[in-house]
Amino acid sequence: MSNPSDLPNVSAELFHVPEADRLSPAALATHAPRILLLYGSLRKRSYSKLLALEAARLLQAMGAETRLFDPTGLPLPDAEPDTHPKVQELRQLVQWSEGMVWSSPERHGSMSGIMKAQIDWIPLSQGSVRPTQGKTLAVMQVSGGSQSFNAVNQLRVLGRWMRMITIPNQSSVAKAFNEFEEEFYDRVVDVMEELVKFTLLTRDVSPYLVDRYSERKESAEELAKRVSLRAI
Repeated sequence: MSNPSDLPNVSAELFHVPEADRLSPAALATHAPRILLLYGSLRKRSYSKLLALEAARLLQAMGAETRLFDPTGLPLPDAEPDTHPKVQELRQLVQWSEGMVWSSPERHGSMSGIMKAQIDWIPLSQGSVRPTQGKTLAVMQVSGGSQSFNAVNQLRVLGRWMRMITIPNQSSVAKAFNEFEEEFYDRVVDVMEELVKFTLLTRDVSPYLVDRYSERKESAEELAKRVSLRAI
């Protein structure tokens, strides 16, 4: 194995070799996995909400604790300060959660504006805390016509941007007005099962999983700047 001192472009004291034993915590959390579900429609009969509700029923049967955020009354991003009650409600639920489900309709080949607004109100950082980093994510969509994957593909990109552990499986329910055909329902069960497994697997070690060399370096540099300023 190469020595970090042989790598002139890295800071040797901040370069960490990944350790397998750090991925096996001494104590595992015993509480139920905490899953937040977001849906992307305000319609009275919202199929993305119905899909999220059914996902919640499945998650509860699998031993998870679930909460569903109602986007009614959530302002457009930047239209109100982040002290708005609905924004605060959403952010508190995100902090509470260990994993999330995003369920959006596909509109004009994209996720809905309601879905995007909720994600846009979730900050990448809040003080020293990154609200979404290391949390698990499952993505789902409903379509009025034939099966499509435009919305879930976009949601997956956003999940990566929010530094979430987006599980490999996903659900796209075609002709949602028919509610669930068996093959679509089976896939939803698959996705929720995989989400619970990934959440149980990663929640105790997520701080280690998302610990990054570049951020350790940046933190060290920021500390050096602060110390230098105090010395002036």
